[in-house]
Amino acid sequence: MEEIAAAAGVSRQTVYAHYPSRDRLLAAVIEYLTAEVVAAFDTLDLDRGSALDALGRWVEAAWRVVARYPILLTEAVATPSGDEYQRHLPISSRLIQVLERGRRDGELDDRPPVSWLLSAIIALGHAAGQEVAAGRMSMQAAGDAFRRSVLRLCAPSDGEPRSRRTN
Repeated sequence: MEEIAAAAGVSRQTVYAHYPSRDRLLAAVIEYLTAEVVAAFDTLDLDRGSALDALGRWVEAAWRVVARYPILLTEAVATPSGDEYQRHLPISSRLIQVLERGRRDGELDDRPPVSWLLSAIIALGHAAGQEVAAGRMSMQAAGDAFRRSVLRLCAPSDGEPRSRRTN
């Protein structure tokens, strides 16, 4: 809290007056960032074009936020206590809509449940962030790997949209 106060140019008491604990401060940071991510996703027009293109736009926008706010890569923010699913819901609801549309239209793999795809995509994002935080990948390389991995994960396993499968 002392470091945060110094970075903000205020006293530690001022920080504590607004946020009585580290957990409350982190919750406020996550709430702020979530609102900003949702606003960014609202500009993507995820109903336009193919679901695969919309999925790519979603992943790129998510990674731009991570690049803008590297604090998201810190362990304290990346793994707070609480329900992971609920914490991501304001952001992931847009992703769920894209996945459901792609499955319905035959563009995306319809075999794994959407909830599994959602969890896997979130895990891939965290893995990419951990690689950057550990210094094993650049932000650009990790973002590229994240995007490619998500698109592979969601594509039909035979490489063909479901509507073209013969079996």
